[in-house]
Amino acid sequence: MNQRSRTRAHWGFPAFFTGLGLYYLVTLGITALRSGRPTADPLELLDVGPVLLLAFLPTVLLGLPPVLAARRHGESFGLVPTPRDVKVGLACGAAAVGIGYLLNLLLLGLYGTDRVSDGPLSDLARSDGDATLWLALAALVVVVATPLAEELLVRGALWRALDRHGLPPWVVLVLTALVFAYLHGEPTRTVALVAQGVAIGWARLRTGRVGASLVAHAVNNLPPALLLFTGS
Repeated sequence: MNQRSRTRAHWGFPAFFTGLGLYYLVTLGITALRSGRPTADPLELLDVGPVLLLAFLPTVLLGLPPVLAARRHGESFGLVPTPRDVKVGLACGAAAVGIGYLLNLLLLGLYGTDRVSDGPLSDLARSDGDATLWLALAALVVVVATPLAEELLVRGALWRALDRHGLPPWVVLVLTALVFAYLHGEPTRTVALVAQGVAIGWARLRTGRVGASLVAHAVNNLPPALLLFTGS
C-alpha cells in the first residue's frame, strides 16, 4: 500500500466518530428543548406537525460527516444503486425482514411483550389527531433518509475504514452489524437487529457498493413505516 493509500485509509474512522458524536450532540439538544432532563427520551417530543419529524433529525445527520469526508478525499461509496444493486438489495432486504420477524417473535416469547421494545415507530402510529401528512413524511424519512444516513455511516465510512485496515470481509460484516444494532438502542432486540444487520451488510459485501445495502435497508424499513398508518 503506497503512502497516499495509507493516508486515505484513516479518514473513515474520523468520519464515523464525528457522525456518531453529532448524533448524540443533537439528541441532547432536542432533549434539553423538551424538558431539560438529561435522562428524558427525545422521542417523547413527538406531537403532530413539524415537531414529529424533529425526532428523526439526529439519525439523519449521521450521514453528513461521511459524505463530506468522502468528497474531500475524492472517493465514492457507490451510493446510486445499479440494476445489480437493486436485485441484490431486494433479496437481502427481504431476508432481513423475514429474519427480523422470526427472531422478534422468538424474543416476544422469551421476554414477553412488556420487556420487548416496540421502537419509536409504534409511538408514532399511536399518535392522536389527524396527522396523515406528517405521518407520510415520517414514513418517507424512515424508508429513505434514515437508511441513507445509517448506510453512509456504518457500511460507508466504518466499512471502508475497517476494510482498508486489512480486516477479513466476514469480520467487517459482523462488526458493522453489531454497530448497526447498537445505533438502534433497543437492547432486548439486539439479536434480531444484529441478524438484520448481517443480512443488509451482505448486500454490501456481495456488490462492494453502499447502493445495494441502501436498497436492502429501505426494504427492511418499509413494513414498520407502513405501520405508521395503522393507528394501533
